[in-house]
Amino acid sequence: MQDYLIIGGGIIGLNIAKNLKQRDPKCEITLIDKEPELAMHSSGRNSGVLHAGFYYSADSLKAKFTKDGNKALREFCEKRGLHVNKCAKVVIATNEEELKGLEELKKRGDKNGVELSWMDENELSVKYPNIKTFKKALFSPTTSTVNPKELTLEFGKVIKEMGVTVLTNTAYIKKINKTEILTSQGSIKFKKIINCAGLYADKIAQEYGFAQNYVIIPFKGIYLKDKNNLSQLETNVYPVPNLANPFLGVHYTLAVDGAAKIGPTAIPAFWRENYKGLDNFKLEEMAQILFYEAKLFLTNAFGFRDLAFTEVRKYIKSHLINLASILTKDMNHKGYTAWSTPGIRAQLLDTKTLELVQDFVVEGDENSVHVLNAVSPAFTSSIPFTNWVVENYILNK
Repeated sequence: MQDYLIIGGGIIGLNIAKNLKQRDPKCEITLIDKEPELAMHSSGRNSGVLHAGFYYSADSLKAKFTKDGNKALREFCEKRGLHVNKCAKVVIATNEEELKGLEELKKRGDKNGVELSWMDENELSVKYPNIKTFKKALFSPTTSTVNPKELTLEFGKVIKEMGVTVLTNTAYIKKINKTEILTSQGSIKFKKIINCAGLYADKIAQEYGFAQNYVIIPFKGIYLKDKNNLSQLETNVYPVPNLANPFLGVHYTLAVDGAAKIGPTAIPAFWRENYKGLDNFKLEEMAQILFYEAKLFLTNAFGFRDLAFTEVRKYIKSHLINLASILTKDMNHKGYTAWSTPGIRAQLLDTKTLELVQDFVVEGDENSVHVLNAVSPAFTSSIPFTNWVVENYILNK
């Protein structure tokens, strides 16, 4: 019998395993993942941006962990010889109203202890001649980018070195009882199960009596890529986001390999792994997701109807480029020709209020723990966030 069984080989599941082993090297841990290798979903398909931590209100878990997570991942990359692009970030405004949004971001950053500074138009033009703003911009020096798949797989190597058993091609099938599950490779017994299944975390949690008022709604994110950075992008460039929803708007991202990207989209998907065409199609999933998306569309909860129409238009390359062009002067966009690998955001929806849940959500008891909403910046926050999960839900339940 295993002390801990972890479902999901993303960055959260891997870091929980690492944290538990660091605390008790003798504990027996098995981590299972249904795919042939780790990091096949959101942990390996995100932008790779290590966020600084100034988007989030000071009372949120995201604010609590993002700044420290940024530092911890940069240190991990340096220790393990992984490349980090310390390219920083500029957040710009286009009018007086957005300037108020910038001021709010600065206040949040100050409360969260994040290193930020103002740049006026002249200072911005000197440092980044091709970026434009209205009166001033917010400069974030600690924002960086990494290769998300490389980084996540490195955590996989670490936990194997520590003695964790990692079983790929092993899908969770169902709960047998509170200390045993059935997988595609047979049954596994354990003392405590830890659900880090991402897109399927809600479904597994419901078998254990949790996530009663939640459902995962998938949103597809994809970037337009300039592989050789013909645009000569020097830093990440972001607009002032709509703080009422969890998406950050169309922006420029400088990848760790030097490529430049425009995006992402946040297109409502029709099933949980709706990456391309009919791949991974599941009728039951589509029925459930369309039911909730229809409710959101009809009620226009959190502006979902407008969001859906706006996001679908982003599939038109020229439209996406035009949205990004608002942030720059005479940027050369000829290199932005190829779409990146799509990723899917496992976004938790409160089925009672019809609101997208903004913060991290974890539920559990003495037998099971369920990480239900590990959306951005969970990748950046992974080390301190999983430490908090271990202390408050795994060891203290």
